[in-house]
Amino acid sequence: MKSAEIRQAFLDYFARQGHAVVASSSLVPENDPTLLFTNAGMNQFKDVFLGRDKRDYSRATSSQRCVRAGGKHNDLENVGYTARHHTFFEMLGNFSFGDYFKRDAIRFAWEFLTGELGLPPEKLWVTVHVSDDEAADIWLKEMGVSAERFSRLDEDNFWQMGDTGPCGPSSEIFYDHGADVPGGPPGSEDGDLDRYIEIWNLVFMQYDRQDDGELKPLPKPSVDTGMGLERIAAVQQGVHSNYEIDLFQALLKAAAQATGCDDLENKSLRVIADHIRSASFLITDGVVPSNEGRGYVLRRIIRRALRHGHQLGQEKPFFHTLVAALVEQMGDAYPELRREQARVEKALLAEEEQFGRTLAAGMKVLEGAMAELQGDELPGRVVFSLYDTHGFPPDLTADVARERGLSVDMDGFDQEMQAQRERARGAGAFANDYSDRLNIEAVTDFSGYEKHQDQAEVEGLYRDGAAVDSLEAGETGMVLLKRTPFYAESGGQVGDRGVLAGGDARFNVEDTRKRGQAHIHVGTVSTGTLKVGDKVDAYVDVERRRAIMRHHSATHLLHAALRRVLGDHVQQKGSLVAPDYLRFDFAHGEALSAEQREEIETLVNRQILENAAVTTEL
Repeated sequence: MKSAEIRQAFLDYFARQGHAVVASSSLVPENDPTLLFTNAGMNQFKDVFLGRDKRDYSRATSSQRCVRAGGKHNDLENVGYTARHHTFFEMLGNFSFGDYFKRDAIRFAWEFLTGELGLPPEKLWVTVHVSDDEAADIWLKEMGVSAERFSRLDEDNFWQMGDTGPCGPSSEIFYDHGADVPGGPPGSEDGDLDRYIEIWNLVFMQYDRQDDGELKPLPKPSVDTGMGLERIAAVQQGVHSNYEIDLFQALLKAAAQATGCDDLENKSLRVIADHIRSASFLITDGVVPSNEGRGYVLRRIIRRALRHGHQLGQEKPFFHTLVAALVEQMGDAYPELRREQARVEKALLAEEEQFGRTLAAGMKVLEGAMAELQGDELPGRVVFSLYDTHGFPPDLTADVARERGLSVDMDGFDQEMQAQRERARGAGAFANDYSDRLNIEAVTDFSGYEKHQDQAEVEGLYRDGAAVDSLEAGETGMVLLKRTPFYAESGGQVGDRGVLAGGDARFNVEDTRKRGQAHIHVGTVSTGTLKVGDKVDAYVDVERRRAIMRHHSATHLLHAALRRVLGDHVQQKGSLVAPDYLRFDFAHGEALSAEQREEIETLVNRQILENAAVTTEL
């Protein structure tokens, strides 16, 4: 069976078992700051398992695109060098949200593998957790699995979402590639070798782990399973390496043609074939190459592929040409990839052209450094110099060093990076005002959403970074109020200006900033003396605030127009909302054309001229 046929057979089987077929979610997780990328089929159902989200189905199945190339789950360095590591992979899964449990989950898995796929039962090995007698009885007594191909394991067969929360035992199914392949059964000393390969993991979420470690039974136990499409395709197609399956063979042939390398087992070709999948799908899902966060990981993936192309002798842009081959293989299963093909190609080409200059210069310096090296470790200062001066990523340096049998002093690189950060902080210290030095634990009650003026008590006064009892006329300082209508700078919006007046004192507020949860009013006393404990009237400069509000609304209109004209990949990366102008930062693969700018302006101005009512809800 081809990979696409296995994917469809899996979804069709579980649809017949009453499962809702749910489309793959984006590689950019929604409402989950704990994840860099979607890395498992259960990610999009996390809130369902936790009871925070209700669906109109209690069992589901999906083929989820996943990336593991950054953060905790990072397979990047192993890709191309092993048979089964990938930055991008597809996870087939079936899920029960308080519906069926172990018996049905086990039955479904066994029926699909031995019935739908026709795998010989004698080639399958099953493991359960040491404590899970229920699952053991189902496998051995009801499913008839041989005790000779069954084992109980400890930590390998227990899953948990975090230190606390949903968790439970798991049951794994392994495929035996045969006695001619090195390795022992699961749990043995050489069980992590290549003979027995895990193909399916069934997780039985039946406990809620408490802070003290106690396992409380869940009222509605659930099931979360995962089977890697690439691994099961290798089994079905009678090959041992994932790179030998039909999907990868097509991509390897395309990469070979693009680079002029005719050896389909070449490690560089494997890197390129893997990386075109992750890079293309990340761009499809709105990630763009950049120097931070997800965009930085994407840039690393692309540049690693380009470096391997360069190693094969291809110095011209080639990577973007492989998108068409990927669409041919996966465009039917993921129509969004086909829709975004042109944008993906354009983004990859732009990155190729930009990195071409960096690669040539960096490799020249690196080759020179390795030629002069005494010993077998590349110093951290060399890695840092390549990165700082030439923009040559440290992981690429490590990649090249690895191929030459050299190690890399990454601790030294980290020290150089830290020293640079300290220098940058020192150079910018003159720009910091005294509010950055204050440790204020007070919480200001902000009333600015409801009113532009208010009465409050002076809770604290500061001059030259130190607390004082009073500020005299002509003195510059900071005022802390228990309650204020002044908006403090945050979210790109500048702080309010205005006046604090009480008795004979008048304090001109020139800026409002946050220190923790406190609002600090920065300015100068123009008349009188202001003391701690004084009652003051706080007046916001209303016209200035309204101008800021208009520009804040305009940022949202601009964001919407950008997404409509350029695509849904456009995301806000930063902004400045001031009374006289706004700045909106966003990531896009190329500069805007004159026609695009005009279209965006027209869309925004049309919305402004419609003069729709604006309401605020907290």
